[in-house]
Amino acid sequence: MRNVIHFPLQSTMADSIPTLASLDMRPYLADGALPSDLNGKVGIYAIFDQAQTLQYVGFSRNVTVGLVQHLVRCPEQCHWVKVHTVERPSRTLLDEIRNAWLAENGAVPAGNSDAQLAWEKPIDAKTFMTDAERQEIADADPTEINKLLKQVARRVEVDVKAKVEARGAQMPIKFNPKLKEQGILALK
Repeated sequence: MRNVIHFPLQSTMADSIPTLASLDMRPYLADGALPSDLNGKVGIYAIFDQAQTLQYVGFSRNVTVGLVQHLVRCPEQCHWVKVHTVERPSRTLLDEIRNAWLAENGAVPAGNSDAQLAWEKPIDAKTFMTDAERQEIADADPTEINKLLKQVARRVEVDVKAKVEARGAQMPIKFNPKLKEQGILALK
């Protein structure tokens, strides 16, 4: 369910806030890669699904890194993107732009409400454990738990990479090996 929101704009910021409608809709992936002109740029972005319905609005100190993380975490929802880069970033400005875009959309997308953790946090492979894996960990010697969690993370990693590849991405996806022992898939 989408909530209608109204965010007031600070008058000092309103002049530097582009409307979401004024930005070009760009393919998330072109020839298997993210837009190369965004690498190393600070900016704010709106991510859309295949039907061009807004899914998430976020910002990053490196737009490319942020977009890769979202593609890995929510590949089915990442088909289109609108981006605004900023030369002199400030958290206040980026928050104002996000609020303006969410207000312009008329509803908060799931990625900024109910599904926010899926969009913003590393993948917790433990949430994808089978009943058999849960039982194996419950019955395991405490010294074996990290090994078993790593196995679960590796299994989930294969699924995640397959979904990203199915979207047409041709970029290397590497997860932090130390966090796999905790059942966490976080990009390196």
